[in-house]
Amino acid sequence: MRTRLPTTPMGGTGLVVPVQGLGCMRMTEPGMATEPSKAAAVINHALDLGVTLIDTSDMYGRGRNEELVGRAIGRRRDEVVLCTRFGVVFGPGDSWWVRGDAPFVRASCEASLKRLGTDVIDLYYLARPPANVPLEETVGAMAELVAEGKVRHIGLSEVSGEELRRAHAVHPVSAVQSEWSLGARRIEKMVPVCVELGVGVVPFSPNGRGLLCAADDRPAQFSRTFPGREKLPGVLRDIADGHGVRPGQIALAWVHHRARVWGIPVTPIPGTQQLRHLEENVAAASIVLGDEELARLDAASPAGV
Repeated sequence: MRTRLPTTPMGGTGLVVPVQGLGCMRMTEPGMATEPSKAAAVINHALDLGVTLIDTSDMYGRGRNEELVGRAIGRRRDEVVLCTRFGVVFGPGDSWWVRGDAPFVRASCEASLKRLGTDVIDLYYLARPPANVPLEETVGAMAELVAEGKVRHIGLSEVSGEELRRAHAVHPVSAVQSEWSLGARRIEKMVPVCVELGVGVVPFSPNGRGLLCAADDRPAQFSRTFPGREKLPGVLRDIADGHGVRPGQIALAWVHHRARVWGIPVTPIPGTQQLRHLEENVAAASIVLGDEELARLDAASPAGV
């Protein structure tokens, strides 16, 4: 019998998602790319566990990630809440910028549909506010894709509260994607606008880019990456020991708890290339943290930073 994660409405647009998704970025990252067969095994096992929100982007592997995801979901497309992003244009070397004019929005969507092997994207994100046109033009073009049936719901990534309001006035926004973890809480400055508008949040890197999983194994790197949180690894490990789980699972459970704190849907998308870690992440969604444990974690992780 297939295990299913609980689901939650995401925003007020009719989108329903599992309480946890799968981020696929690292499956095509240089130096850590996954064999296609192994990546497909992780994605399909995620679907078996009810992790049906699959997140990719046209910038990951410069399109290769979308192709990998498209092949992996294959005949199971109807089980998937398929999410991808657009907007990033690469320049010479490592340079890039964000484009959002209407012709580019349409061309980006058509290219993603082809790479993903589908005729509709369930949740289509703008990667960043555009540099070349007003945000309203970009969202208006995305709204046209919804009207044409090529996109079901739209989302934004890395936006301010004011930008979210502007976009939402053009077309309802279902979700905002941004980094959110015990190591990165800047998003909490704009989450009240999500609450106001009824927009859900999809946190990426909920395990602090892997550093919260390692806890105190890499103290120097942890201190450089998350200054002011030097006590956090010890707190994580202590609480994890009490639950008989790994520190990264406690960090992920804390992100899940944000849904109760703020009263909005919060669906993190931890990435992994290993079946064992996938199963641990799914198990983290059901970990219940007590008030004292949450207070200790919050004390070790300054809010809004």
